[in-house]
Amino acid sequence: MAVLTPARLPHLFAVCLLFAATACEAETLAKRIDQHIDQPRFAAASWGVSVVSLDDGHTVYSHDAGRLLLPASTAKLYTAAFALDRLGADYRTHTDVLVRGELRKGRLRGDLILRGGGDPTLAGSAWADRLATAVHEHGIRRIDGAVVGDDTLFAGPPIGNGWEAADLQTYYGASAGGLDIDENTMTTTVAAGGRVVVKPEDAAVAVALEPAGRFAFYRAPGTATVHVLGADGESMPTRTARLSIPDPALTAARRLQSALAQQGIRVDGEARSVRWPLPSPRGEMIASWDSPPLAAILRDGLKRSQNLYLQSVFLLAGQGAPAAKVDDTASAEDRAATALETWLAARGIGPAATTMVEGTGLSRHDLTTAASLTRLLAIMDASPLADVWHGLLPVAGIDGTLANRMRDTAAQGRVVAKTGSMSFVNALAGYATTKTGQRLAFAIVLNNYQPPSRSATPVRPVSAEVDAIAAMFAEANERL
Repeated sequence: MAVLTPARLPHLFAVCLLFAATACEAETLAKRIDQHIDQPRFAAASWGVSVVSLDDGHTVYSHDAGRLLLPASTAKLYTAAFALDRLGADYRTHTDVLVRGELRKGRLRGDLILRGGGDPTLAGSAWADRLATAVHEHGIRRIDGAVVGDDTLFAGPPIGNGWEAADLQTYYGASAGGLDIDENTMTTTVAAGGRVVVKPEDAAVAVALEPAGRFAFYRAPGTATVHVLGADGESMPTRTARLSIPDPALTAARRLQSALAQQGIRVDGEARSVRWPLPSPRGEMIASWDSPPLAAILRDGLKRSQNLYLQSVFLLAGQGAPAAKVDDTASAEDRAATALETWLAARGIGPAATTMVEGTGLSRHDLTTAASLTRLLAIMDASPLADVWHGLLPVAGIDGTLANRMRDTAAQGRVVAKTGSMSFVNALAGYATTKTGQRLAFAIVLNNYQPPSRSATPVRPVSAEVDAIAAMFAEANERL
């Protein structure tokens, strides 16, 4: 038995003071967070907050951390972690060119197939120029048939489970398919007198000017006509909108056909697309364009919170789901959701705590708890992929969706996190480093919050309510 001697009293006293200070700091932080989330304006809202020390795994703070809430784009963390582990940081997919038909004396008596491999980054014309050059080098000078955009890679509808109809014409609601182009978006500009310019010019859309009492763009889901409402005024200012395109595979096929013409290759048929549920056309591959590595796609996707990128990665990661666990008739999205559920369960995150039906968080069918998010963050921090993982996330006050948030605060450069925002949802999940160097994993999820009326008092952005808590972690100058 240890004997307490007078000589040991000063040491024991110092240790007691240290523990008391640490407990006091943790209590102070908890009190500050409680005071923030208990304000009257949040009376009808739901908060889920979880903070864990990465040093020893102890819980620093918790408030309804086990409550299921809508995660918005913090759900992308699940997709990214799952895909990184399943496919690897260096994984690449590819877009292929195939010939279908007899090739004799430079003339292809058949079609040229542009087969999509799920690369969400295909953009511009460099890829088309490279593939057209390869076609020319293969000896093809004339194509009797058509350039066919093959968008059949992913079985199932091109939109995510639970995506709302109002989102589908927007740039952030662009569908994810096997053959994507320019993030599956276009810009539509309307000037005075109703002059309309659509870019890219090969976007497969028609434009209809409609009289109306107010100005608006509208493309009904499943159609290829952009209705421009109320654009008949001569003094009307120029308006521009970024919208989704209805048939990305057709746009990509048109772009390749233009590149073929630059190479002097004649195409007799009109470009067309093939989409699920039609079968993929067969042929002999003669050229290919590789995507960037997965880590680069995820970095761009998470920094910008790019829905198309993460949905595409989600579908790609689900392609190899074990047949024994997934119905062979299931859609690509269902296969991915089942594979992700299995992957999470193996890491202690069960379906009762997290359910993901698509890969972006845009769906209101996605649910998670703050505790599940911090568990995932702790797992990835301890994984061999930790360095890659940390480099994927936005940095407060520096870049990505956090570039203009928490600037000139203690959080700048010390909070690295994924944002999440949709109607009545705001969230932030990632890592924070305190002033003492203690590393924390945190998740802050706010649901069902309706800010006070702007006419009554100045209202700060909803994201600032979440950022205020994250800044508290970075400001801590004692161990928590």
